[in-house]
Amino acid sequence: MSRIGKLPITLPDGVQVTVSDKNLVTVKGKLGQLEQQIDPKITIKVENNLIHVERHSDERDDRAKHGLYRSLLNNMVKGVSEGFTLVQELVGVGYKASGNGQLLELSLGYSHNILMELPSTVQVKTTADKGKNNTIILKSVDKQLLGQVAAKIRSFRRPEPYKGKGIRFQGEEIKKKAGKSAAGQ
Repeated sequence: MSRIGKLPITLPDGVQVTVSDKNLVTVKGKLGQLEQQIDPKITIKVENNLIHVERHSDERDDRAKHGLYRSLLNNMVKGVSEGFTLVQELVGVGYKASGNGQLLELSLGYSHNILMELPSTVQVKTTADKGKNNTIILKSVDKQLLGQVAAKIRSFRRPEPYKGKGIRFQGEEIKKKAGKSAAGQ
């Protein structure tokens, strides 16, 4: 039995879960609505404010999907009730970010600014405090989409290993390499 898959999911107040005949799970909450298609070999049961995820057999594929779909459903419930937040820091001289609605403008040392249009469910906020690194704060109800957007933003300027300049997640440690050593000592 999957350790993750066998754990029930507790529904907070105000969250409704419906399972259609075609294994489409819909989760509605105060922050929005999410849908997930479930494999037919996995059964979802909703009773007494608990969601139970069960599998039909002990095949390897079914065991793997048991924990996967339980985690996906848990993230959906948490997303529509609390939401998810990701913070990224821009480390480097002259690196700036500004957000206007669903448009994020990044100045990362290239010859031009990078404009990125964000999905409608992702909200962006930027901060620029004196003496601190500029930050990009992303909020969404969909954890998977939020991670994809954050990875795309990071891909514009990954942290380099010598000075650590680039876009990194808040609290992320970058392993730094030693520079060139003096020759002929």
